[in-house]
Amino acid sequence: MRRLIYFAVALTVVVGGYWLATRIIPESRQTQRVRISATAVAERQAPRPWYVTQSPPPVLITAPDEPVFPDPADEPTAQPLRAYEEALPREVYETPAKSPPAAKPAAVLLLTPAPAAPLLAPAPAAPGELPPWRRYALAPPPLDGRPMIALVIDDLGIDKKRSARAIALKGPLTLSFLAYASDIKRQTAAARAAGHELLLHIPMEPASEYVDPGPHVLKTALSAAELRRRLKWGFSRFDAFVGINNHMGSKFTAYPAGMQVVMEELRRRGLLFLDSRTSRASVGAEMARRMGVPYAERNIFLDHVNDAAVVESRLAETERLARRKGYAVAISHPRDSTFKALVPWLRGIEAKGFRLVPLSAIVRGVTASG
Repeated sequence: MRRLIYFAVALTVVVGGYWLATRIIPESRQTQRVRISATAVAERQAPRPWYVTQSPPPVLITAPDEPVFPDPADEPTAQPLRAYEEALPREVYETPAKSPPAAKPAAVLLLTPAPAAPLLAPAPAAPGELPPWRRYALAPPPLDGRPMIALVIDDLGIDKKRSARAIALKGPLTLSFLAYASDIKRQTAAARAAGHELLLHIPMEPASEYVDPGPHVLKTALSAAELRRRLKWGFSRFDAFVGINNHMGSKFTAYPAGMQVVMEELRRRGLLFLDSRTSRASVGAEMARRMGVPYAERNIFLDHVNDAAVVESRLAETERLARRKGYAVAISHPRDSTFKALVPWLRGIEAKGFRLVPLSAIVRGVTASG
């Protein structure tokens, strides 16, 4: 009887040990694997800056369809939205009356914090050759007296899905592609083939240090040589564009010395400048006029609020301004709500008595009168 009891105890120990080995220990290993996996996921999802070196943001390379302007349906509410753009001005900007042209000076500007800039003539082109802003411009529309509206869609190239939607819109539009977008030559060639005019969207320093404009940004702290190097990089990204407009830039466009460098490069290359006017203090248009650079200024931002009804109201404001002034320049962005408002508006704009034109058509008139 005693031996039977000993045998039962030993059997219980063996069976219990086996159960512990097959149940408790593997469970702890599984828990450890889950913990390691959760840690790895958390590390991958940890917030990172857009870029570490001068290259496009890795997250945008691996997920090219991620929207430049996150829409509510695209971003979970638990995730913080990345800042892609400065707070867009809501006011309607009307170009002030031009002063009479001054005499042509003998010298160009000096790089000073606040140059008293004389007026220069446009850069001469080679005999028999048009400057690039004229060479790559779409054919100007007939002057039939109808108010002209130039619609610019910028921040293109990063979000390829919505960039393709912009390219497919009824034109002629002016499409501005971010200099650091990937696959940019294919995208811009498609836009050109679709009958749109092209701009290069150059990142410039914003006033807020919490907003990241992306790589190769023009900053007020950079030397003139470095500014030219970054501009040269941007100019090399694709071809057939008529000029540039600023991406962000509320700080840089108010900095005369830096904008002088930009205008010197544009004048030398025969390109135009569209001042997006992200700051009331911008000197871009005045500097362009004095440096002999063809230019225009943004009048209205359509989608400072991500709502189709607001975009529709801003389009109506664009029409009123165009009737009053003879033309208007509106800037919008690749957002779903914007497309929702733009598609029907573009179908009916000609019937309302307006002419949709590329930006170069507006620039021709501004340059001729300025």
